[in-house]
Amino acid sequence: MAERKKKNSKNAAPVAPAVIHEQPITETLRENYMPYAMSSIISRAIPEIDGLKPSHRKLLYTMYKMGLLNGPRTKSANVVGQTMKLNPHGDAAIYETMVRLTRGNEALLHPFVDSKGTFGKQYSKMAYAASRYTEVKLAPISAELFAGIDREAVDMVDNYDATLKEPVLLPSSFPNVLVCPNTGIAVGLASSICSFNLNETCDAAIALMRDPNADLYEILKAPDFSTGGELLYDKDEIRQVYETGKGSFSVRAVWENFPKENRIVITQIPYNTTVDQIIEKIVQMIKEGKLREINDVRDEIDLDGLKLTIDLKRGSDPDKLMAKLLKATDLECRFPCNFNILIAGSPHQLGVRDILNEWHAFRCECLKREFYYELGQKETKLHLLQGLEKILVDIDKAIAIIRKTEQEKDVIPNLCRGFDIDEPQAEYIAEIKLRHLNRQYILDRIGEREKLEKEIAELEGLLSSARKLDNYIIKQLEAIKKKYGQERKTRIAYEFSRPSEKLKLEEEAEYTAHAVITREGYLKNIPLKSIMMNDQQRLKEDDTVVFSGEMSSKQAIYFFTDKGQVYPAKFGDFSTTKSSELGDYIPARLEMDPDEKVIFSAPIKDLSGKLAVVFENGKGVCFPMSVYETKGNRKKLTGAFSTLSPVAGMFLLDGKEVKEILLKTKTGRACILKTTLFAEKSTRTSAGNQMMALKKNDIITEALEVSTADNPSLTIYKKPRIPTPGIIYNEIDMEAAQGKMEL
Repeated sequence: MAERKKKNSKNAAPVAPAVIHEQPITETLRENYMPYAMSSIISRAIPEIDGLKPSHRKLLYTMYKMGLLNGPRTKSANVVGQTMKLNPHGDAAIYETMVRLTRGNEALLHPFVDSKGTFGKQYSKMAYAASRYTEVKLAPISAELFAGIDREAVDMVDNYDATLKEPVLLPSSFPNVLVCPNTGIAVGLASSICSFNLNETCDAAIALMRDPNADLYEILKAPDFSTGGELLYDKDEIRQVYETGKGSFSVRAVWENFPKENRIVITQIPYNTTVDQIIEKIVQMIKEGKLREINDVRDEIDLDGLKLTIDLKRGSDPDKLMAKLLKATDLECRFPCNFNILIAGSPHQLGVRDILNEWHAFRCECLKREFYYELGQKETKLHLLQGLEKILVDIDKAIAIIRKTEQEKDVIPNLCRGFDIDEPQAEYIAEIKLRHLNRQYILDRIGEREKLEKEIAELEGLLSSARKLDNYIIKQLEAIKKKYGQERKTRIAYEFSRPSEKLKLEEEAEYTAHAVITREGYLKNIPLKSIMMNDQQRLKEDDTVVFSGEMSSKQAIYFFTDKGQVYPAKFGDFSTTKSSELGDYIPARLEMDPDEKVIFSAPIKDLSGKLAVVFENGKGVCFPMSVYETKGNRKKLTGAFSTLSPVAGMFLLDGKEVKEILLKTKTGRACILKTTLFAEKSTRTSAGNQMMALKKNDIITEALEVSTADNPSLTIYKKPRIPTPGIIYNEIDMEAAQGKMEL
């Protein structure tokens, strides 16, 4: 068998080496990545001048063709299925798009979809019902998006499989691009457009048509959101957004105090947050002990809308509490603006004035196309009526010509010759039913001629005069205002104070509690009353207490880890607990890296002391705690000490304090060194000097703080110089020193 394989391998044709074509990375990006990037920008994430993304446009147009503008509601599943003929991105994506456009979701100031059923809420994580349970139709305002779409106002293109036609844009008769909020992230480009009040937007568009230099700040006062809230008006911030299309502004919640019930009820929140996020943050702050004024917080959203209730503890100041919450939660947050819009397929970042001007140009083009279409229809009809008028002279002659013509194909030519009319006119006359060939019918049709001529003259006037066209748009905008306009939902606060200005927050009341830190990394913040009733500590199996004592809530604790990092924290940042509980797990509470463990904790009042470190390789170092001083509130400091060798022990020295450190090795040798022998360095990552001379493969296994005054038997291990090999230790002597080390 082996010989046969060998023989076949010799006769086999040689395999041609793989051909590798080198291609510059720039060419690869241009050919493979750029088409995808442009597709995401143009066909998905960025809205166009009609204020809609392609997914919105396809959905609304499908509903329009289904007759849902005036007809009854239909199941959402029906709409989703029909939309897939234009949008092949899956039913879930289409339904999510629809949800945001519905009245029930409350994401838009003027929803385009009238809905029935559960559609969730913009300000909540409340889930929406499945599409088979909900019903939808187009809201009345949607008619303004489709005005003129059946009269060639916009271009129509093939859908993805060329079986249907869909509009490139919708001929929106009002500046929907500013009324409908939109957010999208493409490749290398993002868009975030806030919503504006419909009345103010229409007034701003009208003002610009009458005076291109109109002051928009007096007309379009500020953004307006469906969730309400209070906009903190900063003229410079608003001016930047209006002029450049980029910037941000602050929006805060609206609430009401109920002093008799010790309750605060929040009824409006910023648009770009949810009730669930706010509650989650408040609960976290309560657990961390940063909020002690709250008894309960709950979501009470009902048919009347948003309602977030906070129950206060007796004696709590609601103003101070709200100042804290505004500063620490999303009850006050910034709304980022980035007005990127597609104009003729190209992304542009535009200010409000430029957007309104672009919409005006777009609307003029839509109306001109619509008017040209109507003009052609009316001129054609007028031409036919002019032919009908000619047979009024002798109706009997027309009947006789038709009756005496032997072949049907000769009827049209004979009528043309008999009345000196063209073929379309003759065709129109020949199609009139016999019962309509009476004088009254013909006079009624001819009576329409004067009306048609007047309408044609009006259309020609609109097409030839930019001023008349602007007046037409202005009348439409005024009608839309009257029909759909509504009062602002977002208040404008022209005079306001930031929490730090309005109310100087008192520092958290300092308190003293009992601290317990364990070897496995747990910390307990136990109230003194609780520790007096029960001082029996619950610990994990094989865990031990390394620190136990009273501590101020403002006292700092530095946690050193096996990764060479230090995490500064305040004792009061840890949640209060009981002796019968395990307490906070320090690595999780301080968001340490995976598998990172605490090896030493140092409760300190200031950074005036020193830190002595002993490494397993026998080296030791000492440096001032001031090396850990930072300007800001850093959560973590890297490079806290050298990681060339694992740490055998750490010791905090208070000022000029001198301690005695017992070092034990794996081979059974020991020595006691004073901390004055440790080389003091100013660099945290210094590896230090050799403290104990170790044989090959020997390491320091323990470093303990001891006192030879209390344990005279340990005096023999004291060494005045370094490095020292130490001496063989006696287990009996060592038992007296156990339990002294703090990790």
